[in-house]
Amino acid sequence: MRKFTIAAIAVLSIAGSGAVYAQFHRPWMEHFRHVRMNPEDRAAFVDARIAAVHAGLKLNADQEKLWPPVEAAVREFAKLRIDRANARMNAAPGAADKPEDPVARLRQQAEDMGASSGSEEDRRCRRSPLQDAR
Repeated sequence: MRKFTIAAIAVLSIAGSGAVYAQFHRPWMEHFRHVRMNPEDRAAFVDARIAAVHAGLKLNADQEKLWPPVEAAVREFAKLRIDRANARMNAAPGAADKPEDPVARLRQQAEDMGASSGSEEDRRCRRSPLQDAR
């Protein structure tokens, strides 16, 4: 009888934990699901992030002189990302953002990566004096 009781409790606890886990939800994460930022908010977040990175770097006087080209490169790259996000946001809901054909989708991704790689190379050129000043 004792073995049966222990087995029954084990089965009920395993089955019950699955039901509890299935109903678990995080109310503090609900507002993150449907966040749609307008272009002004995106620009404000970019400015805040750049300011936070600048403050976190704690640059010395020599490095501080070299910060403006780095900041310009970061802003340029952020502008590319914001433009893409705005294009996705402004796309018609019925229009498919991604092509159905896998090859066409890969081509689109390659074009997007090619566009960002050009700006990546530009950022590296602008960032190198800041790294050399360490």
